Amino acid sequence: MVLGCGLIGRRSLAVLGACARRSLGPALLGFLFHHTDLRKSAVVEQAAMKVELLPALTDNYMYLLIDKDTKEAAIVDPVQPQKVMETVKKHGVKLTTVLTTHHHWDHAGGNEKLVKLEPGLKVYGGDDRIGALTNKVTHLSTLQVGSLNIKCLSTPCHTSGHICYFVSKPGSSEPPAVFTGDTLFVAGCGKFYEGTADEMYKALIEVLGRLPPDTKVYCGHEYTINNLKFARHVEPHNAAIQEKLAWAKEKYGIGEPTVPSTIAEEFTYNPFMRAREKSVQEHVGETDPVTTMRAIRKEKDQFKVPRD
Repeated sequence: MVLGCGLIGRRSLAVLGACARRSLGPALLGFLFHHTDLRKSAVVEQAAMKVELLPALTDNYMYLLIDKDTKEAAIVDPVQPQKVMETVKKHGVKLTTVLTTHHHWDHAGGNEKLVKLEPGLKVYGGDDRIGALTNKVTHLSTLQVGSLNIKCLSTPCHTSGHICYFVSKPGSSEPPAVFTGDTLFVAGCGKFYEGTADEMYKALIEVLGRLPPDTKVYCGHEYTINNLKFARHVEPHNAAIQEKLAWAKEKYGIGEPTVPSTIAEEFTYNPFMRAREKSVQEHVGETDPVTTMRAIRKEKDQFKVPRD
């Protein structure tokens, strides 16, 4: 969570965010939306595409993806539809597409309202539990948003129907982007609610890990500081973790997002992406990457985050 002032503690917000993810969210909307206002949006602009990071709820991100050639746009996980439409109007673009990473309320819970506000939207996702779904996708399904190519990557584990969306521009030398929902976070990964360590290993290492190293990673939550504190616990002598944590604390202090990272960066400080590294395996007393993945996820689920 990136908050500009201390009106409420991180622990309290985390509890409220967890309630939202257990489908209790609508009762908390007024409270959560108020505190979202303390977190700043940001725009990442390239020649071919523009991405606006839109904070939502306590620690979620929605993403407005704009094709600059055609002014066509897609929205990733639009849990706050009104905020989405205000941003679409601000940019003067045509919203055509909803990209839903998974069915949890804090990601898919705004779909039905959004399609009422903007009739005709195509709603993509990999799970029948996603509201207002019009186009069900599978691994390597493709679609277009203007001149941008989007490839769907199946990454089951957090949920069985989780999809990440890889966005590229044909012929461009600029970095592509991937929207990873709750599969890959900055320095972390999602809980294994509906899957196994083997599935998460495949998702992180064999699917996302094989994307171009400069791919920008846009994840579903602002969990970076706590993730890096766990990473520091796993690898206390890893300088990349220390540097990223100091940087993330600075960003947090001024209310700015710590997203995006890159695939290359994640391999330097994310313990789940580093399950093949001897230093991570030694921490949990394992030699196999998948059992290492299982062990560090179990440890993180019970990890008490230090204050420093």
